[in-house]
Amino acid sequence: MENLIIRAATEADDGPLAELDARTWSTLHAVQPRPEPPYGPFFTERNRPGHILVADAGGRHAGYIRLVPPTPLAVNAHVRQIQGLAVDDVFRGHGLGRALVRAAMEEARRQGATRITLRVLSHNAPARSLYEAEGFAVEGVLPGEFLLDGGYVDDVLMGRALTA
Repeated sequence: MENLIIRAATEADDGPLAELDARTWSTLHAVQPRPEPPYGPFFTERNRPGHILVADAGGRHAGYIRLVPPTPLAVNAHVRQIQGLAVDDVFRGHGLGRALVRAAMEEARRQGATRITLRVLSHNAPARSLYEAEGFAVEGVLPGEFLLDGGYVDDVLMGRALTA
């Protein structure tokens, strides 16, 4: 993609990221209710700009990925977890999700992590395929963890080592 920059989020990204989150909401990946206007702030105490990488396509917020330590415990400070990935429908199918995942892995390495994990809903075949193509493997399954659209959906735990 031309003019694509993946960069760290800033406070100025709050409104555009909240709108992107609302536009891309789907039970394919979301377990929270659909956001309704007026949208609350994207950044919160738990979801800070320092956790977000933004895909900027010519000044437009095309996507983001959220990368965080999975717990505050020192014993797993070597792990980072992807806890959110969104790509605007207009930019799907152009490798943006892959670019964001790769940027997150590079950022995790930069932070000193040696391992990266994530959770994905079992029925989200496009996301699972992307993660598998990027070296993630299924490490556990929580059967029927969520009730979405009247059906039970498994929560799939995936991870991989971060080697150079």
